Amino acid sequence: MKYKVIFTTDRGEWHQQTALKSAPANLDISILRVPDKETLVNALQDAEFLISERFGIIDNEIIHNAPKLRLIQRLGSLVHDIDLTAAAQAGVAVCYKPISGVIRVAEHLVMQMLAVSKKLREVEAIALAASPEWGKSHRTDEDTFAYNWSGRTGVGQIWERTVGIIGFGEIGVEFARRMKGWGCNVLYNKRIRLPEQIEVNLGLTYVSQDELFSRSDVLVNLLPFVPGTDMLLNAAIFEQMKAGSYLVSCGSGSTIDEAALADAVRTGKLAGAALDTFEFEPILTDNPLIAAAKDGFNILLTPHTAAGTAEHDGSIPDRSGDYANINNYLAGRPLEYQIV
Repeated sequence: MKYKVIFTTDRGEWHQQTALKSAPANLDISILRVPDKETLVNALQDAEFLISERFGIIDNEIIHNAPKLRLIQRLGSLVHDIDLTAAAQAGVAVCYKPISGVIRVAEHLVMQMLAVSKKLREVEAIALAASPEWGKSHRTDEDTFAYNWSGRTGVGQIWERTVGIIGFGEIGVEFARRMKGWGCNVLYNKRIRLPEQIEVNLGLTYVSQDELFSRSDVLVNLLPFVPGTDMLLNAAIFEQMKAGSYLVSCGSGSTIDEAALADAVRTGKLAGAALDTFEFEPILTDNPLIAAAKDGFNILLTPHTAAGTAEHDGSIPDRSGDYANINNYLAGRPLEYQIV
């Protein structure tokens, strides 16, 4: 027997196929990419499970027009767009699921931000060189040490800085959670503003794109690639940014004009940049950011590993966890992260 599952997502074909390849054989899955309400209602007429990836309004009308629905599984941590009261009334369980890869990207962003603000590559190179040019060495004790013996400048902090997030989705949520307690002013911009209570819980302030660019000490790029974001972060935007600010990016590589970014760092307009994704991947040998990094500018480049690496030898992510609660439901086991 196969159980019918509707899987809604805003993600492209590659991500859809990886989800399908990890699915249990007893599930009949139909993937809908950002369906309109009518399409979703029709698809749910005989569906028993609904997987909603990252976001998507699931209101009273949708729930009460799905007579066989047993479980709504949100892949992600926000459920403000799901009518929990309607689900409870209809006897439909609702669960969320933190996404491990998303959390690892959020951790990587914290590392990028610290690395450029602390000039990690530069100060590490100084320590590894162990050059005698810095003077005679003495054994350290309580009163004997040589603080900043190489005379570095511009090594800063994150505390009390303004951090702006553009392209705010699940990664932005997890990154904002990790910023709580750091004493930062966290701004964000997205197409559809979050409810006020979510902003309060995450410590966020909503601003326009222009304000985000002009106020941020650190601009965090999490933009997906769509026609409107292609090369959105370009010379004109870097000119808008605060002098001495930083750009860190785990968004789509093609949202950044890399040559313009390299120029902005070389001229000192920006104090540094850290990128995990690139317009061409694997990264091209003539990428201008590589040359700037090799010339000693404050640029950290990583090879699209922010989400971590697989424990097994393979290029297709294991997404079997997307279906764990369906298996739990069918087996009569407790559901994970259940809220209704």
